[in-house]
Amino acid sequence: MADRPVNVVIATDCGSTTTKAILIEKVGDVYRQTFRGEAPTTVEAPFEDVTKGVLNSIQEIEELSGRKILDGEKIITPADGNVGVDIYVSTSSAGGGLQMMVAGAVAAMTGESAQRCALGGGAIVMDVLASNDGRAGHEKIERIRQLRPDMMLLSGGTDGGTISHVVEMAEYISAADPKPRLGIGYKLPIIFAGNKDAAPRVQEILGEKMSLEVTDNIRPTLERENLMPARHRIHDLFLHHVMQQAPGYKKLIAMCGAPIIPTPAAVGDIIERVAKKEQINVLGVDIGGATTDVFSVFQKIFNRTVSANLGMSYSISNVLAEAGLDNIMRWVPFDIDEQDLRNRIKNKMIRPTTIPFTVDELMIEQAIAREALRLALAQHKMLAVGLKGVQQERSISDAFAQTASGQTLINMMDLHLVIGSGGILSHAPRRVQSMVMMTDSYQLEGITRLAVDSIFMMPHLGVLATVNERAATEAFEHDCMVYLGTCISPVGLAKEGEKCVDLKMSGGLNVNESIPFGELKLYKLDVGKTAKLEATPARGFDVGAGKGKPLTTTIHGGVGGILVDTRGRPLQLPTDKKQRVAVLTKWAKALDLYPELKR
Repeated sequence: MADRPVNVVIATDCGSTTTKAILIEKVGDVYRQTFRGEAPTTVEAPFEDVTKGVLNSIQEIEELSGRKILDGEKIITPADGNVGVDIYVSTSSAGGGLQMMVAGAVAAMTGESAQRCALGGGAIVMDVLASNDGRAGHEKIERIRQLRPDMMLLSGGTDGGTISHVVEMAEYISAADPKPRLGIGYKLPIIFAGNKDAAPRVQEILGEKMSLEVTDNIRPTLERENLMPARHRIHDLFLHHVMQQAPGYKKLIAMCGAPIIPTPAAVGDIIERVAKKEQINVLGVDIGGATTDVFSVFQKIFNRTVSANLGMSYSISNVLAEAGLDNIMRWVPFDIDEQDLRNRIKNKMIRPTTIPFTVDELMIEQAIAREALRLALAQHKMLAVGLKGVQQERSISDAFAQTASGQTLINMMDLHLVIGSGGILSHAPRRVQSMVMMTDSYQLEGITRLAVDSIFMMPHLGVLATVNERAATEAFEHDCMVYLGTCISPVGLAKEGEKCVDLKMSGGLNVNESIPFGELKLYKLDVGKTAKLEATPARGFDVGAGKGKPLTTTIHGGVGGILVDTRGRPLQLPTDKKQRVAVLTKWAKALDLYPELKR
C-alpha cells in the first residue's frame, strides 16, 4: 500500500492508566518526533469517556509546541502552517485491552495455533479450551461463563479433517451462552477459523446466538499455519464490536484518520517491520506494571506472548511467587534480610505507582525485573515452536507414533537484536543498567546488539506505519530506538580466571587482549560508530562460529558501548551468599553500574 502523503501527524496510545500523545513532523526531508504529552486515561468513572484523556494529552502538546491542534473537541485537519495536523491515529489497550478465549480440537496443535493467532492479533488470551484438555464438558461451559471474554476464536481440524471435535466445542460455547464483558444486549463476536467442512454445522449451532464470523482455516494442513486472515478479522471485530462498547470509543473512532489498533499489535507490527527491513532475527520485550509482552521474529516467523501475571507493580508479587525468593535475592548485590525483601515487594504492590527512592530500592527492582524478563522469555519459548503434529524426520521408530515437533524457534545464538521497552528498561538511570538486565535475564549468546525504546513510542509508530511507513520508520530510527551497544558472550564453562576469549577490535576501537573466564568488561564505542571484531574463543567456547573457532564481524557501538561477558552459559552464580554478594559487587564496580555502591 502506498504511503499517504502527510507532514504533521499526531498519534496517541490510550493505555490502561496513561494516554500518551506524540507529534511527528517532517523536519527538512526527515520525519522526526518533536513533542510529547501525556494525561491520565479516562475510561472509568467519573469521566467514562476515553476522548477526555486524549484531548488532555493533545492539549499538552499544543502548549509545548505552540501549534494549534484543537478546535474545541475537534482535531483540526489538514495542517496549514502552524495550525492543525494532517492525520490523527491511535492505539488502545484501555479497559484491560482485548481479552479473548480460544478453542481448538487438539490442545497441542490447533489449540496452540489459535493461541498464537490471538496473541499476534494483540489479545490477552484468558484460556485455551480443547477437546483433550482434561476438563469435563460442564467444567468447560462453566469456565466460558465465568471469564466473559470480549470475543472468542474457535478453530479445529485441518481442512477435510475432524468435524465432530469442532462441533463439540461449538456446542459447549452455545450451552455456555457467554455474555460479553462490555456492552449489554449485544451479541458476543466469535470467529470460526477451522475445518471449512465444519462451518455449516458451526453456523447452525452458533449463528443465531452469537455474532459469528467465518474466515480461512488457521491450520489448513498439518504442515501449514495461516494466521493472517483470522488476525485481520480480530482487528476488525475489536474496532467495530468491542471498541464500540467501551466508553467514548465511538467518538474516538470518528476522530481517527485510520483504524485503531490494539497497543500490543501495533508494537508487534513495528518489530516485524524492523526484522523484515534489516533481514534479522529480533526479540522485543515490553515489561509493564501488570504484564510482560514478548515479541520475536525468527526465521521470518512472528510470535508474541503475554505473561499476564508478570509485571513490575500490580503483578510484582506474582514475580516473587513464580521465581521464588532465592532467585530474586541472587541478583541483589548487598546483604539483605529475606523478610525485609518480602516487605519491600509487598509495599510496591500496595503502592504500584511509586518509583525507587534510594539506590538499594533501585537494585532490588532491577533484580526483580531480571526474573520477570527471564520467566516471560521462558513462557515465550514454549509457544514460539515449530508446528506440532508435523512429522520432522521419518524413521522406523517413529513411523508408528507421530511426534510433536515442540522445538522452539528461539535460538539465542542466532539472535541479532534485542529491543527493550517499559519503564524499568527505558527509564533506567544509567543505560548500561538496561544492558546488563537484558544480558543477565536472557543469557545472551554470541554477538547481540541491544537497544531500548526511548519513551515507549513503538505503539504510535506501529499504527502510523499503516498510513505512512516511511514516517514511522524514520521516526523509529532517529527518535525511538536508543542503541545501547553490542554484547559479546562466549558460550561454555570453565574455572574462574582460565582462558576464555582473545579479542582484537580495530577501527572505532583499539583493543587487543585476552579476557579470562568470569569477567564483565565494558569498552566505550559511541552511537553510530562501528569496529571490526576478531574473536578467538578458547577450546570449548563458542562465540558464534562453533567451539574454539574464530569469528570476524562488525560490531556496533551505543550509549553503553561494547559489553564483554565471559561469565559462561548457562550463567552460574555462587550459592554461598557472601561469595555471591562479593562477585555481584565486583561486576557492578567493573561496569560502574551503581556509582554509589561503596560496599
